[in-house]
Amino acid sequence: MTSEKVEHPVNTRLAGAVTVQPGIKMIRYRLDVGGKHQISAQELKKILIEESGVDKNNINNINIQDDYTLVELPDDMPQDIFLHLKSVEIKQHKLDIRRVKARNKKHGKNHRRRGRQRVHLSGNSGSDQISGG
Repeated sequence: MTSEKVEHPVNTRLAGAVTVQPGIKMIRYRLDVGGKHQISAQELKKILIEESGVDKNNINNINIQDDYTLVELPDDMPQDIFLHLKSVEIKQHKLDIRRVKARNKKHGKNHRRRGRQRVHLSGNSGSDQISGG
């Protein structure tokens, strides 16, 4: 009796579990439909799958706000599909998809907070003064 090694695909999943395929870079997009348009995450996911052909496991972090929705999709989405999604409608409202610019999480040395800045004065007063900044 010979023992054969059975290889399983990388994205093997348990029943009902959602997995993201490894190695796929995800990009955040903004859609011009939201809660006030009475859409659900399931409806939105269904439209994105039907209109773009994106694998259901590669539609992540759907965040429906009142006026818009944020969603993560694969970075390698072809330009023609991206342009098509701009004109796709859900409940008579265009998705008007656009890429959200990533925020720079690291701040440089010269990063300044908004608002007023404390100025420490040398002297005997011992108190901080607030200056307009």
